[in-house]
Amino acid sequence: MSEVVLPPASGGIPEATIARLPRYLQVLRDVRGRSTISSQQLAEAVGVNPAQLRKDLSYFGSVGTRGVGYDVGRLIALISDHLVGPDTRPFLIVGMGKLGTAMAGFTGYPERGFRIAGLIDVAPELVGTKLRVAATIGPTSLVVRHLDDLPAIVAETGASIALLCVPPRAAQDTLQRLAACGVTSVLNFVSDGVHAPEGVRLRDVDLGRELQILAYYQQHPDTAASHADAAEGQGTSTQKKVSV
Repeated sequence: MSEVVLPPASGGIPEATIARLPRYLQVLRDVRGRSTISSQQLAEAVGVNPAQLRKDLSYFGSVGTRGVGYDVGRLIALISDHLVGPDTRPFLIVGMGKLGTAMAGFTGYPERGFRIAGLIDVAPELVGTKLRVAATIGPTSLVVRHLDDLPAIVAETGASIALLCVPPRAAQDTLQRLAACGVTSVLNFVSDGVHAPEGVRLRDVDLGRELQILAYYQQHPDTAASHADAAEGQGTSTQKKVSV
């Protein structure tokens, strides 16, 4: 298999391809006991067609061998390095209510290349308390710190990513403060109406909206089926398990 040459950071990988990379990575991790996987197997497991898969992976150079497929270990490393980088990325959780606490308890961050570097709130009853979080090696505890400490926290941890879990009324001001401290990427769990400051990439996660979309397709199964057929042709259908 030829040596992989990574494209430059400005390599122009389409956003739709970037959005599929985590799905490829998850399937590859599910089968990492195998040495190779074919484009057909990987495509079927992710829910795309093989042509779309090969096009997506072509942005990384020559990564497969005709008649053999892809080296699972090397492809995991390649996609991981492109998505997260070679080092574990620190991130902050801002807003330690029920949602923020649930986010802190998620154990899947280390495997995906992330670690919780700070927990932040303004409530007196929360600031100073300890919460158990998943670390790269075993669970550990972090002390919830006040939002006023944000500049020091960012400086100490080097975190440039944050999960925004504050009440909607506090969201825009908190986002501005994050931006002012050098946080450039925010995953927003707050309702619509939050606007990204200049230089900040904001991604919205609206659970209610996603549930409404699922409910629509339950009420209109014919539409769901036609959309699924169209999505498969475009390489955007749902993920499946790959058999080993």
